[in-house]
Amino acid sequence: MTTEDGRPRLQGPLGLTGRAPAPDLARGWMLLLIVLANTPFYLYGRAHSQAGFHPLDGSVTDRVVQAVLITGVDMRVYPMFAFLFGYGLMVIYRRQGAAGVPEPEAFRLLQRRNLWLLVFGAVHALLLWGGDVLGAYGMAGLVLVWLFRRRADRTLLVWAAIGSGLLALLAAFTMFGAWATLATGTAAQAGGGMPDWMTASASAEGVLSAALARLMMWPFLVFGQGLLGMAIPVAILLGFWAARRRILEEPWQYRRLLWITAVGGMAIGWVGGLPHALAHIGVLGGMEQVMWAFSGLQLITGLACGLGYVALFGLIGDRLAGRPLGPVGSAVSAVGKRSLSCYLAQSVLCAPLLAAWGLGLGAVLGSATMAVYAIGVWLVTVAFAVWLERRGKPGPAETLLRRLSYRERRPAVPREEPGRAPAG
Repeated sequence: MTTEDGRPRLQGPLGLTGRAPAPDLARGWMLLLIVLANTPFYLYGRAHSQAGFHPLDGSVTDRVVQAVLITGVDMRVYPMFAFLFGYGLMVIYRRQGAAGVPEPEAFRLLQRRNLWLLVFGAVHALLLWGGDVLGAYGMAGLVLVWLFRRRADRTLLVWAAIGSGLLALLAAFTMFGAWATLATGTAAQAGGGMPDWMTASASAEGVLSAALARLMMWPFLVFGQGLLGMAIPVAILLGFWAARRRILEEPWQYRRLLWITAVGGMAIGWVGGLPHALAHIGVLGGMEQVMWAFSGLQLITGLACGLGYVALFGLIGDRLAGRPLGPVGSAVSAVGKRSLSCYLAQSVLCAPLLAAWGLGLGAVLGSATMAVYAIGVWLVTVAFAVWLERRGKPGPAETLLRRLSYRERRPAVPREEPGRAPAG
């Protein structure tokens, strides 16, 4: 299809029908994990560890919930999200090439989308959630699309391996440092947990002071997590590579790879997260002074676990190919089709009710009740997505992002020369 001036028309995102099930199912379930991972941030007014936002106290049920989240959710979801983000970018780029859109125009489309995602993240952080990841993905997308969109598959894998190796070295150094500190008895008294500037937006009672705290936190995530943290760039590069091979769209051709990645990735993630969980709830005693060491371990094992989760949904997509999704699968898929809107809706449902500048429920909830609240938030977004699905409408945030990203230049209208009648 071409525009009126004969140029190939930019191909918009996939419609609401005829889509491969795996990516949408993965995004839909991922948003449940995201809200479970984010809501402990609002448990303010109590002591936290040096490697997370989970409180150091709580009932037995609270401790079990904390252990489950640290093992299977914390630092495991955003690499999964990053992989799907990179996969989606390359699908958009691939569709433009198939439609005959010139490569520079396709490149500008991706960069406009990444830039607007960065803007969405800044507004999201200013108004509601300092832990926003949209900015981090937008920034990483700007850099990685510029550097790697035309690079060979082998190059993508080599640089992903280099990034993974750096994360593994970081984990090894931090664990060695913790061992040396404990062995020599030089550990200082345990600190007060996460820095105050990272938790202030939840505990600040003033709206303006909370917004300022969020804006202080957001750039750290955009550059620190989005680029320097390595896990997001690695996951995005692997998403580029997988999309070129249509792994989630044609999973039946990659069953062996998906099985190895799913089993291996989740095993690495859960086994790697278990020591942190056991130390946090006190089963591994004497670790209070070196809890910081688990941050590096969580990065590399979280990357593996996130990729394992994606591969699991690839296998599920393989089983569901050509079959009805059923009511549950259809509902989750509806959320996945509107993942941006549902992600932003989580903040609307959480920040004003949980933060101190709002109703302040985060001060009275425990880890278990907060998890129940998080599940309730996700179910509300499911109902919203199903309502839109039945009406055949995309999410409002997706609609806005598409309009901003896919703008097309109108053909120039020739100006009439003075004293000359118009042609025709």
